[in-house]
Amino acid sequence: MAKIKTQFVCQNCGYTSPKYLGRCPNCGEWNTMVEEREQSQKADRKARVSFNGNSVKPELLDDVSMAEQERVETDLGELNRVLGGGVVPGSLVLIGGDPGIGKSTLLLQVSGQLSQTGGTVLYVSGEESAVQIKMRAQRLGVGGKKFYLYPETDMGNIRQNIETLNPDYVVIDSIQTMQEPEMSAAVGSVSQIREVTAELLQIAKTNGITIFIVGHVTKGGAIAGPKILEHMVDTVLYFEGDMHHTFRILRAVKNRFGSTNEIGIFDMREGGLFEVANPSEIFLEERLDGATGSAIVVSMEGTRPILVEVQALITPTVYGTAKRTTTGLDHNRVSLIMAVLEKRASLLLQNQDAYLKAAGGVKLDEPAIDLAIAVSIASSYRDKETDPADSFVGEIGLTGEIRRVNRIEQRVAEAQKLGFKRIFIPKNNLSGWTPPKGIEVVGVATLSEALKVVFN
Repeated sequence: MAKIKTQFVCQNCGYTSPKYLGRCPNCGEWNTMVEEREQSQKADRKARVSFNGNSVKPELLDDVSMAEQERVETDLGELNRVLGGGVVPGSLVLIGGDPGIGKSTLLLQVSGQLSQTGGTVLYVSGEESAVQIKMRAQRLGVGGKKFYLYPETDMGNIRQNIETLNPDYVVIDSIQTMQEPEMSAAVGSVSQIREVTAELLQIAKTNGITIFIVGHVTKGGAIAGPKILEHMVDTVLYFEGDMHHTFRILRAVKNRFGSTNEIGIFDMREGGLFEVANPSEIFLEERLDGATGSAIVVSMEGTRPILVEVQALITPTVYGTAKRTTTGLDHNRVSLIMAVLEKRASLLLQNQDAYLKAAGGVKLDEPAIDLAIAVSIASSYRDKETDPADSFVGEIGLTGEIRRVNRIEQRVAEAQKLGFKRIFIPKNNLSGWTPPKGIEVVGVATLSEALKVVFN
């Protein structure tokens, strides 16, 4: 009898080793190596063949027809925005997020809408029974004559039913529960996830079927499984949100058919997810008049400008070392801006505790938010309020200069639309365009100049 060959596979990154290692040499994680049986390498790998028996052949670029690649729009405009204008036929979309954030709810609503527009949907669930999905569908008001439920985890049976039904859309909930019967690895392991995703990719590309995949995330926030999973799919979406708030943010971190870092905002209610058409009003509706330590920034999320309130609280420290705490903002960026304020604007912050947050639960990470952070810190430190009709855009350099930012026309137009009377922008952004009527555009070259105008 032939000896069974085994190998140890890292469940975090997919690194393989012939012997057990306490720490993975590739990703550095501890206790992630699991013993798995080696799979025999097949000489005849499956080519891309559709269910009709048609195989892929080389063709000229000019001869490729795009008639079948028209996007399909759903009733959720926020989802269409994140996907780049709608669902692309034959695409593979991965949606990840924390448990209970609303991934299954979103896909169940989208499946119902797609089935009502004439498409056939096959919803494959490895976590719920058909009765449980039906109960949730009734609560959300989801239905459709071409909406099929299929509680199964075996990829052999799933592929057979996809070939029989020939649906337009397939939902896999979730990829970690699916298993390839020919593999001996445990369900949810790196090997299983890689093989199942490869088979789904082949089905999507050869038959023009759009497949949505739900992915679990690790405690670090990354999608569980090998990193190659995100490389194989066409679009990677992260569903984010705070369990203590009803707002959910759908963020695109990879999209072959649209802009990355695009976001869509939803409101989670008892009847399901409802899109928020104007998120800027939501983020600003609870702002207090006359409060210190507050500044409004016009941030770009993909192609969308949104206005967010940046709040700062500066208090004398009671410890030897000042404390820095941030929520929704990068900690290192805040520390850098405070150092520039102390050096270039003569604000003594080394003995002050600083607490900063982006109100509304949104995360801001672009350079154009620097000026708003600096103004909010200075406002709280000096205990002077900013004008409620002011907004701020600009990147701050280490020498205290205000550097140019992109998409300045869209940022100013969004501020003007929401009723702001004045916006501070980098001086180098003033040329080459005409500001809209109803808002004063103030160009500033240095941080000290900006603070002098704001708190005059």
